[in-house]
This record gives sequence, structure tokens and C-alpha cells, in this order.
Amino acid sequence: MRNSSDVPVQPHAVTVAEVIPGDLLALSEQDVAEDKWHVVMHTLPETPHTIRITLRPPLGGIDHDEIFERGHRVIVGCRRMDVAGIPEIAPADLTAVEFRDGDRVTSLRAVDPRAVEESYTRRWGHWHRDLESRAEVPVSDAGLRERVAHAVEQGHVVRHLPRPRRSVTGGAAPRRIVVTGLGAVTPLGMGVDELWQGLVEGRCGIRELEGEEFAELPVRVAGSVPVDPAGLLPRQQARRMNRAAQFAVLAAREAWQDGGFDVAGTVESGLDPERVGVSVGAILGDASVLVGGDRKLRDKGPRAVSPLTTPMTVPSQAASQVSLALQITGEARTVTSACASGTEAIGQAIDRIRYGHVDVALAGGAEAVVTPAIMASFAAMRALSTHELGATSPSRPFAKDRDGFVNGEGAGFLLLESEEHARARGARVYCEAAGWGLSADAHHMAAPDPSGRGVALALRRAVRDAGGHVVDVVHVNAHATATTDGDLAEASALRAVLGGDVPVTALKGHLGHLQGAAGGVEAVATVLTLHHGLIPPTIGCEDQDDAIELDVVTKSPRVLPVVGDLALSNSFGFGGHNAVLALRRTG
Repeated sequence: MRNSSDVPVQPHAVTVAEVIPGDLLALSEQDVAEDKWHVVMHTLPETPHTIRITLRPPLGGIDHDEIFERGHRVIVGCRRMDVAGIPEIAPADLTAVEFRDGDRVTSLRAVDPRAVEESYTRRWGHWHRDLESRAEVPVSDAGLRERVAHAVEQGHVVRHLPRPRRSVTGGAAPRRIVVTGLGAVTPLGMGVDELWQGLVEGRCGIRELEGEEFAELPVRVAGSVPVDPAGLLPRQQARRMNRAAQFAVLAAREAWQDGGFDVAGTVESGLDPERVGVSVGAILGDASVLVGGDRKLRDKGPRAVSPLTTPMTVPSQAASQVSLALQITGEARTVTSACASGTEAIGQAIDRIRYGHVDVALAGGAEAVVTPAIMASFAAMRALSTHELGATSPSRPFAKDRDGFVNGEGAGFLLLESEEHARARGARVYCEAAGWGLSADAHHMAAPDPSGRGVALALRRAVRDAGGHVVDVVHVNAHATATTDGDLAEASALRAVLGGDVPVTALKGHLGHLQGAAGGVEAVATVLTLHHGLIPPTIGCEDQDDAIELDVVTKSPRVLPVVGDLALSNSFGFGGHNAVLALRRTG
């Protein structure tokens, strides 16, 4: 059916006696100029010389009567309206209404057939016209009541739409996911406590690489783990794991215990092993095993190659070793999407719990690619920083003098559970794992899309998947590898989606770039940021690039803003892989 607003108004003067129900009518030329029209609902002779006309705004409202001499001239719009389709609506009286977040108030200038409804939504105690924009200044409750009162005086129809209350009945809905445990192995040391203290204190875990194999490399600094992980595991287990899998088992075991479970495994923890999953992100896992096998083949022949070479080379070894260590049989999945792998692995675990496939999951990333060949390859790409160790980190996210990333290694894991599962066992909850978003640049095999459009899409999808709005975001843990183009593209996307006022931190000055593990470790840090209400500083950014135009937290920690509840953790990888995790503070 054709919308009445699509039909042009063609003013034409007639006498009142010629008016019939359905006519679009203006009482004066001034009303025509101001787009102030009414619909004739019905007419009735009042006296032999006068007619009573009942009028209603064309977009709905309250009727009122006018009495005219039969010869009085009025203006019709040459448009016939369906009187039965025009609602009778009284403007809402908001004087005594107790507002709640999620309420909507709409205002419509009902006398204008072409008017567009204006809508305000209450969020964080203030009213917003657009929850996906941080550019507007929100309105207080008092300010909204004042605007509404003025609008009613101008003939607007105002409606109050209270936030729907949750129904206790109905079909099954996707489950909420919470974070109940954390684990990490990073260049700052073993465990989550070492990671958090190092971040808050602004320590740098990047160090000089020792050993003959690194001596001839053009770049010899990396974010290497300062402890041999094999020494922290039973010898027989350690020798059957590559270095990345050792990191993964240690970090996953810490998260498992942090969540209150028995380190012996699922059964000992009172869990059904089939209802627990593992999801690990890795690019290569541990490249050194394959390189070492190839060297033995060339130097000593095929008999020298270990039968463990193949099972210890595949990227899925970390996931399989975590499932072995804790007797997890629900599933053990591996995600490989370049440097977005760890974040995507967490996102996939969220969905596996959300839709009932498992109840509990260990999710994160693990990587061990600080090897001569990988370092040489990155150096040949001119992707590595050439800054030396000194008072400032060689990895310098968002800084004017950034010139590339610092390669790193480690592992980071979240213990995820459905909220009802966690509450039933009385678990401590760090935050909600609220949602995630993916996109692809489709731009270049290594370089980011400078427009940041793909990154912006992933950001919006993560916020939407979390059931949130842009105005809810209080913090971003940026990917920010300290490459010239990568930081600019991410900053452009953040400004486009969030504006420039959300506090941002970047942790690669502390850690280097942990590749497939970066998303897992940075997710751990983002959870802790929400939990402690404190944003770690970005180190290495002594002089921020003017083109970044973001509120980058530097020098010292900053208290997390009170208004809002979502924190985003970004990960982007070679080939245009973009993944964003959305976490929500609770309590």
C-alpha cells in the first residue's frame, strides 16, 4: 500500500461546506507554511449557518472541534486520508514516571504528514537519540521532561515505552557466559599474577635473544618466556609436547585451578568430561620441531628423525595436550586465523556454551615461534622493530617512532562457563564473556586495509553480539602491534565506531606480539581490567603519533570509567583476519 507521506500535498482553498471526512485540512496559509495539518474525522451541522468539524492530526493524536460559517474558506491538501487508520493517542504525562534504563520515549510532530518520529533511549541514567554514536551529548531525566513538555505544547504526540520486563516463561534462550578462571604464561613471567603486576607497573618483558642460532640475525630481541616450561611439567609429559603445548597446558591448568576445579581433571572436579571443551588459537604452534626434524634429516638421514616430529608439529597439539592433561572429552578444537587466532578461539567457545554444546570450556591461545627462521622471515618482511633495548620498550604502539612489532611467545586462557553452571557451584565470576565479532579485510596478504572498514565491522558486530550499544563501551585493549600502517588502520576504525574518547591501552610494549597467543593473553588482561577497575598503561608510547587521535592510557594506570560496562579486546592478523571480543563487567 502506498504510504500517505509519499503523496504530495497540493494546497487548495475551498469553503467549509465543501469539506468531507478524510480531507487533509489547514486552517490558514500560516498553517500551510508551518506544515500544520489536520484530518477531517466527521462534519455535523451546528446551526443552519454553521458546521462543526472534528479534526485529528494526520499521524494520530487527540480530536478537537472547530465551528465555522458555511462560507468560511479553508485549505485542503488534495489528499484523502483513511480516517479509520488514524489512531487517537493522548500524549504521555511523564511528570511522575520513574524511568529505568532501557525505557524509550518517542516524540512525533503529528500535525505534519511527513514528520519522522524522534526517539530517545535511556542508558546509564541518561537519554540518547543514537546508542551507536558517542558524538551526541546525552540528556538527563530532567532535561528530557523539559523537552517533552515543550514538544507537547508544539503539538507533538509523546509516548513512553517502558523497558520490557523479563518473562519467566517461554522457549529456551541463548545462555549467558561468564569467566571464572584465568591462566597465563608470558614474557613477564609464569602466571596471571606476574602478568598483571608487570602490566600495572609498566614492566617490559622483551629481552635480548641468546645463543648461536640468533647471533647473525638483523633483529635479536623478542618477548620470550623467561622460564623453561618443560621444567614445570612431568618429564615424560614434557618430552611429548612442543613448547607451545607446554605453555598451553601450564596456562590452562592455572585457569582450571583458579576456577576452583581439581587439577587432576574433569572427573575429580565432579564434571561430566563430555560437557567440557577446549578451544585453542595457534598459527604454527611450535615451528622449531619441524625445523629441527628437517635439520636432522639433512645432517644424519631419515633414521635420526623422531617419530614424535609430526604429532608435535601440528598446530592442534596444544588443544589435544590440554584435553589429555585434564581428561576433557567434550571437544578439543584449534583455530588458525593468523594473529586473530586466540580471540577467535575464545569466541567459538562462547558460542559452544551459549547454544548448549558444552557447559564449560578452556579457551585461549598458545604460540612458540621465537625461532631463527621465523625471526629471519619477519625481518626480511621489514615487519620487526629495529629499536634496541633501553629505557623505552622497542615495541612502541601508537608512538611517532614506532617501526614494527617485536616477536613473542606465550599462552593465555580463560575458563568459561554458562552462568547457571557457575552460579550453581558458587564459583567466583570475573566478568561476562558477552559476545564477539569477526570480519575480513579482503585487502592484502599481509598489509591491513588502511581505511579500517573491516576492523570497524568486527567492532560493531562484537558490541551487537553482546547485546550492547556503542555508548556502553568503557575500554579497548587494542591490537596495536606498533607497525606504522596497522596502528593507523586500527585507530581509524576505533574513531569511526567509538569516537576518540574511550580509554585505550596496548600491551605489546610489555610483551611483544605473541602471535596466535596474543588474543588469549590480552583477553586475560582485559578481564583483569574489568575485575580490578584499572587500565594498565601503554609502554613504549613516549610521544603519541598525532594521527592516532585516541585517548591512549600511558605513563601510569587509570581508573576504569564508571558509566558503561563493555570492554573490547581486539586482534587482527595477516591476510585480513579481524576478531573482537566483548567482555562485560558484572556486579
